[in-house]
Amino acid sequence: MKVELPRAFSELLTKKVRYKMFYGGRAGGKSFAFADALLIKATSKKVLVACVREVQNSIKDSVFKLIVDRINFYGLKEYRIYEDKIVNLKNKSKFIFKGVLEHNAQNIKSLEGVDICWVEEAQKISARAWEILDPTIRKEGAEIWLSLNREEEADPVWKALALKEDNDVILRKVNFYDNPYCPSDMKKIALKMKSENYEEYLHVWEGEPRRLAGNHLIGREEVYKAFENRVENISAMVPLIMGVDVARFGDDKTAICLRRGRMVEKIITFEKLDLVQVAHQVSGMIAEYRPQKVFIDVGGCGAGVYDILINNGFINEVVAVNFGERAECPERYVNRRAEMWDRVREWLKSDVPVRLPKIDGIVEDLTAPLKMYDAVGRLQLEAKADIKKRIGHSTDLGDAIALSFAVKNVELLCGAHRMRQCDFVDDGVYF
Repeated sequence: MKVELPRAFSELLTKKVRYKMFYGGRAGGKSFAFADALLIKATSKKVLVACVREVQNSIKDSVFKLIVDRINFYGLKEYRIYEDKIVNLKNKSKFIFKGVLEHNAQNIKSLEGVDICWVEEAQKISARAWEILDPTIRKEGAEIWLSLNREEEADPVWKALALKEDNDVILRKVNFYDNPYCPSDMKKIALKMKSENYEEYLHVWEGEPRRLAGNHLIGREEVYKAFENRVENISAMVPLIMGVDVARFGDDKTAICLRRGRMVEKIITFEKLDLVQVAHQVSGMIAEYRPQKVFIDVGGCGAGVYDILINNGFINEVVAVNFGERAECPERYVNRRAEMWDRVREWLKSDVPVRLPKIDGIVEDLTAPLKMYDAVGRLQLEAKADIKKRIGHSTDLGDAIALSFAVKNVELLCGAHRMRQCDFVDDGVYF
């Protein structure tokens, strides 16, 4: 069987892990790639493949027809098509089609010998269905493949598999522009929606979950536009600012942001480093990049890193910031954290183009915090602990970016002058 999978899906065949989750928007080719990869597996050796959904009222609800169509497309004569299963007559590979919640104690055993379980439209799998399915696929070396277009932030399989790094999980985003077989008409439709309704485009074509944007401080539209903006020729007079968010817990990351005016030039993360090691990394970056100021959150572990850096002679560069301290504008913000994050929001929404690097996790981090207001109308953000509980991780990347906005009139702090108007934001005040 001669089939060439799109490069984006090669790990379906080349990597051996239990969970393989591919998500994204329309026309990414997920269903075709999964069907082709499973046929490659089932043609090369004997495997039992289960294609499942939460509820399957009839075989028409399944991917049965898709797999039959691909068998006919490739002219695979060794497959026999039955009403509710597909069998390879040569090596006895078999495809079965099930609804997870159809099972009870008697018939659940039909999935126990499965080699590969394909969960199509996995965003529709409920927490209850996942609790049944996952431990049922119990054969040694069995894999669960999941294809989905995310619906909500809290899709159960997403919460179960995607929120924490796991060596037994492959998580890949694939969209129409990653699909070499995407029809040109589909691309035109996607680009048309992008120009007319960007928020809907992000859900339909980029695979971003729906949500009530009004509850969140920063929307996805602003972040995605910052990925695409062209920002060139920033004056060397614009100070380079470093924000350092030191990991508070074992599964958090220390994140370091380097921003020069309208452009975040670099974000670097480190895991499982002690305070001395973090201080060593920051010292090296100060020596390499020569930032004007380094803002460090000292509300937790960062205080130790700050002390080490001061003792090492970085008195002029390093500035202590506490997210919980009084805001520079206390009549508008409950604390410094809300103020800094709101400056990021204003920066992203400004008329002057700004640029973010497109790195894993940055969209989720920047759009995670919920906003609210206190009794006198001041902005406050959802508590960091509550965010972590809700999305499964801390907003380390977002906090590092926010720290680069710790001081509004940073050009005065740094002694920078004669910067061009296009390097300023908010009526000439540079952040």
